[in-house]
Amino acid sequence: MRSSIGRQLSCLVVVACTLATSTAAGPARGAQTAAAPASVTVPAGVTAGVAVFDRQTGAFTEQLNIDMQFRSASVVKLLIALDFLWLRGPDYAVPSADRTRLDAMLRGSDDAAASYFWAGNGYEQVINRMVPRLGLRNTAPPPAAQRGYWGYTAITAGDVVRVYRYLLDSAPPAVRQFIMDDLRQSTRCAADSYDQNFGIPSVFARPRAVKQGWSGFGDAPMTCTGGSATRVTAAGVDLVREALHTTGTVGSDDRAIVVVLTLHPDGTPYAKAYNALTGIARSLAVPGGTRLPGTAFGTWGSGVRVRSAPNSGAAPLGVVPAGTEVLVSCQKLGEEVVVSPYRNPWWAYLPQFGGYMTNIYISSPDNRLPNVPDC
Repeated sequence: MRSSIGRQLSCLVVVACTLATSTAAGPARGAQTAAAPASVTVPAGVTAGVAVFDRQTGAFTEQLNIDMQFRSASVVKLLIALDFLWLRGPDYAVPSADRTRLDAMLRGSDDAAASYFWAGNGYEQVINRMVPRLGLRNTAPPPAAQRGYWGYTAITAGDVVRVYRYLLDSAPPAVRQFIMDDLRQSTRCAADSYDQNFGIPSVFARPRAVKQGWSGFGDAPMTCTGGSATRVTAAGVDLVREALHTTGTVGSDDRAIVVVLTLHPDGTPYAKAYNALTGIARSLAVPGGTRLPGTAFGTWGSGVRVRSAPNSGAAPLGVVPAGTEVLVSCQKLGEEVVVSPYRNPWWAYLPQFGGYMTNIYISSPDNRLPNVPDC
């Protein structure tokens, strides 16, 4: 969630843009093979709250700062949706217009929809009702001076696990199906054109369900709209540092609940936070999760399209968020792409997108990527 005067924007993106025409590559970066991790790895300068809960055994496999408060950004939309549905039993009929808003809010992290429900249902009273209902321990509404900013709600990794456990184990079946079906259909491109496939979606294959959040990135890092974030300080929860969160479930029957909440040094570019959070998610022991295949590489340039085949005429499937890492599972000869002074006929297959990206924009010194097999 990005904060600005008179409106709130929160989660992330991808849109179709033309092939980038940058002429200088960033420094070459060594590939990193995704391997089964041993423990949580948090980059220097990053503050993280991490929880992985195995629903099959009823035990945590990862815990780090699980009671530390973070501003929620769009993760609070889970509570906004639950509050709206709470008193609509036993049939949980939802008016068509509200269903459209809820779908947009949960799948594409639509901020206007969240603000509609937040204001209509009493602002901080949404949180004041949901805390006792779900037995949350460290969740609190926004500071009084920012009551309109739902993304300033204080949450913890432990409480987010409790929210998902309620959804999966205690909620009425109609409520569970409504919300979890939307989270399973989370879109790569969010309503405000930010890429929200960091963290869980960049590490784990389906089945998965996710609700993401971000706040404070004023560098317009993606390929569409951007803007400056208004940063304010308040007691109790950090409203200054850039926040990026990934939450959801992984594996068959939603076996593992995964929550990673992060704060980054003030001024951190979005791409750097994206990579850092995804790296933390990659380091976790997640029972039942199937990792996406491939080797991680850095990228450069902006507006770089991923296509259905290794040529520039193939259908575009998405855009690589500028400066973020990608997983490459194999590479294939295709159309030679020329971006002066570079020429390269090799294309990388990205399992995160299900398509091909020209190797020109991958941070590696040679046309062909090292230790990556042919497709």
